[in-house]
Amino acid sequence: MDRNNYNDFSQEADIENDGGRGGCGGVGVGVVDERNESNVSSYIQREAALTEVLLKSRVNNTSQIAIIGANVCPIESLDYEFVENEIFKQDWRSRRRVHIIQYLFLKWTLALLIGLSTGLVGFLNNLAVENIAGYKLLLIGNLMLNDKYYQAFAAFAGLNMILAICAAALCAFIAPAAAGSGIPEVKAYLNGVDGHSILAPSTLFVKIFGSIFGVSAGFVVGKEGPMVHTGACIANFLGQGGSRKYHLTWKWLRYFKNDRDRRDLITCGAAAGVAAAFRSPVGGVLFALEEAASWWRSALLWRTFFTTAVVAMVVRSLIEICRSGKCGLFGQGGLIMFDVNSADPSYNTPDLLAIMLIGVLGGIFGSLYNYLVDKVLRTYSIINERGPVFKVLLVITVSLLTSCCAFGLPWLIKCTSCPIGMEKECPTIGRFGKYRSFQCQPGYYNDLASIFLNTSDNAIRNLFSSTNEDEFKLSTLFIFFVAIYFLGIVTYGIAVPSGLFIPVILAGASYGRFVGRLLGSTLNLDVGLFALLGAASFLGGTMRMTVSLCIILLELTNDLLMLPLVMLVLLISKTVADSFNKGVYDQIVEMKGLPYMEAHAEPYMRQLVAGDVCSGPLITFSGVEKVSNILHALRMTGHNGFPVIDEPPFSDAPELCGLVLRSHLLVLLKGKKFAKNQVLTGSEFLRMFHAFDFAKPGSGKGLHLEDLDISDDEMEMYVDLHPVTNTSPYTVVETMSLAKASVLFRQLGLRHLCVVPKTPGRPPIVGILTRHDFMPEHVLGLYPHIIPHK
Repeated sequence: MDRNNYNDFSQEADIENDGGRGGCGGVGVGVVDERNESNVSSYIQREAALTEVLLKSRVNNTSQIAIIGANVCPIESLDYEFVENEIFKQDWRSRRRVHIIQYLFLKWTLALLIGLSTGLVGFLNNLAVENIAGYKLLLIGNLMLNDKYYQAFAAFAGLNMILAICAAALCAFIAPAAAGSGIPEVKAYLNGVDGHSILAPSTLFVKIFGSIFGVSAGFVVGKEGPMVHTGACIANFLGQGGSRKYHLTWKWLRYFKNDRDRRDLITCGAAAGVAAAFRSPVGGVLFALEEAASWWRSALLWRTFFTTAVVAMVVRSLIEICRSGKCGLFGQGGLIMFDVNSADPSYNTPDLLAIMLIGVLGGIFGSLYNYLVDKVLRTYSIINERGPVFKVLLVITVSLLTSCCAFGLPWLIKCTSCPIGMEKECPTIGRFGKYRSFQCQPGYYNDLASIFLNTSDNAIRNLFSSTNEDEFKLSTLFIFFVAIYFLGIVTYGIAVPSGLFIPVILAGASYGRFVGRLLGSTLNLDVGLFALLGAASFLGGTMRMTVSLCIILLELTNDLLMLPLVMLVLLISKTVADSFNKGVYDQIVEMKGLPYMEAHAEPYMRQLVAGDVCSGPLITFSGVEKVSNILHALRMTGHNGFPVIDEPPFSDAPELCGLVLRSHLLVLLKGKKFAKNQVLTGSEFLRMFHAFDFAKPGSGKGLHLEDLDISDDEMEMYVDLHPVTNTSPYTVVETMSLAKASVLFRQLGLRHLCVVPKTPGRPPIVGILTRHDFMPEHVLGLYPHIIPHK
C-alpha cells in the first residue's frame, strides 16, 4: 500500500463508499494517520452536517445521502459489471451444461413466481380496499338516511382517522422507506442506486398493509404506485434467496446473488406491479421500458412480458371466483376496470380543437401540479425529520382535512332529480351506484357526493360514464376538480404508501368532463370520452410518459378506437409541460437527493475531461499486501473499490493489476489465508475458496469489518490479492471528455471507472470515477465558473 496516502479527511466525506481513493471527484478521503485520529470525529460531524443540509435547505449538495421514503439515509451504488478475477474465472470454467440449464430454468421459474405472487397481492389489495372502504361508506349512507348527520360525520372522520393512524404507524415506526409511491426509489435502484431498506422484507410488509389502510382511509391516493414498489420488493425477496435476517433462505438461488441478475428480476417485478394494479399486462411491460428501467435488452423484454401475462391470468382467475358474490363488496368489475367501449368515438374539427385544448390544459395543470408537489414535499420533510410522532400527527391532520372536504363540500351542491326511467337505480341505497342520496329527499341525488363518498375506482367509473351526460353539473365538476387537485398535492408526501395515478386520473377526468359539458352543443364526442381524454392529458402533463400511458389507458377502458385521440392529447400535454419543468418522478428523484444518471451527458461536461475531476492522493494496494495495511485502510475509509498495483519483483515496472472490492477483501481477511513472506499463493487460495463465498449478500447481514478477528501476529503477515482482483476493469484515458466518460459509465452500469495517464513515466492510475463524480452539484462545485444550460 502506498505509504504516502495517509492523509487527512478533506472537505467532503465519501459516504457513498464507492472509490478506493482519496480520489476521484475531489472527495479526498484517505487513510487517517494515528496522529490525526481526531479527524474521525470530524468526519462523523461532517456526515451529520450533510444530513442537516439536506433536511434544512432541501437542496442536496452531495450524492452520498438521500431521502429514502421519509428518512435520510446513506446510499451506495450498485455494480452491474462482471468481475473477472481468477476465482470467478475458475467457477465459469467448472460450470457444465447442466448448471447453465439450471440457471436458465431458475430465471423463468422466478419470473413465474414473481407474476403469481404480485398478482395475488394485487388482487388481495383490491379485495381489502373495496370491502373496508365499501362497508365504511355503507355505514355512513345508512346514518345519513336516518338524518343522523353529525353521527355520520363523526363516524366517517373517526374511521378514516383510525385507518390513517394504522398506515402512518406502520410507515413511521417499522419501515420509513415504504412511505410515498416508491416509484422514484425503484427507478433509482434500477439506475444503480441502492438505499437503506428500499426493497427490504419489512418495506414489503408495510407497503402492502399501509397501502390498504391508506386508500381505505379516504386519502386522495392510489394503490397503483405502491404496487410497483411491492412488485419490486417481491422480486428482490425471491431473487436473493429470501432473507437471512428472518431465517428465510434458499441455497439453490445462489446464482442470483449479484446486482446484475437482481436488476433484471426487479424490472420484472416493477412491470408486474403495474399489470396487477391496472390489470394492464402490456402497459406494465412498456412502463418498465419507458419509465423504470435504465438498461434494457430483448431477453429481458421476453421475460418481463411472460411475468405480466402470468399476473393477468392470476387476476382474471381470482376475479371470476368473486363474481359469485363470495368476496363481499368486491367482484362487480372485471379485468377491464373502466369499460367505455360502448361510446361512439366519431369526431369532427370542433372536437379536435377541444381535444387540443384539453391537451394544453393538461400540460399547464400538470406542470403546476409537479411544482406544488415539490414544494409540499420539501415542507413536509421539515416536519418528518422531527421523528415518527410528528409524521403520525401530520397524517392525522391531512386525514381530518380530507374528511371535512369529502363530507362538507357536497352540502354546497343542490340536489338533482333522478333521471326518468331510473327510479330503481336512483337514488342508490344500501349498495354501490352512481346516485347517492346524501341529504336529498327521495327521488333526488347529490352528484358531488356520488363521486366524493365513493371508492376511487367507482368515482372514476362514474366520471367516465356516457349513459347520462347531465349526471354531473358544471359546478360539481369544478368543485371536485379543485378539491381533488389540491388534496392530491397536500396528501402526497405524508408517511403513508401513496400513489399519484388515481388522484391525477380523478382530477383529469373531472376537468375533461367539464370541457365536454361546456362545449357539448358543438361536439360529437360524449362527455365520458372527454373525461378519458382529460385523464390522459393530466397524466401526460404530470408523469411525462407517452407510450406506456397510452396503452395502460386503452387496456383500462377497452376502447381501442380512442387510440389516435389519446396519442394526440398525450403528445400535446407532454410537450406543453416539458417547457416548464420535469416529470413528477424525475423531480422527486432530484428532490430526494438520489444520484440518478441520465442517458445523456450535460452539455457543460464537454468542457471538461476525466482528469479534471480526479484529485489525489490515491489509495492503492500492492499485489501482495500486508494485512495491517489492508485492515487500516478498511477501518479508516468506507471505500468499496481499491486499485491494485503490481511492483517489482512481481513486474518489471509499476503496472495496474486491476481493482479489488471491499467485500472481497473482507472475505479474504475472514478466511485468514496469510503468508509470512511477500509471495504469491494463488493456487492454494483457489483450493480454499469458492466463487459463492464472494457473492453479494442479500438484505440480511453481510460480512462487516467488526466480524474480523485478526491477531497481532497476523497483522504482520501478507495476503495475495491477485485471485480476487478484477484484472479487466473499465478504464478511460485522463484526456477523455467528461461527457463521453459519463455516457460510458451509465450505459455499462459501472460503479468504478479507472482513469489512466496519457503519458508514460507516471503512476499507472490517476484516479477512479464513481457516480458521485458525474453529479452536477459536484462538478459545478469544483468549477463554479461554468454556467450550465437550462
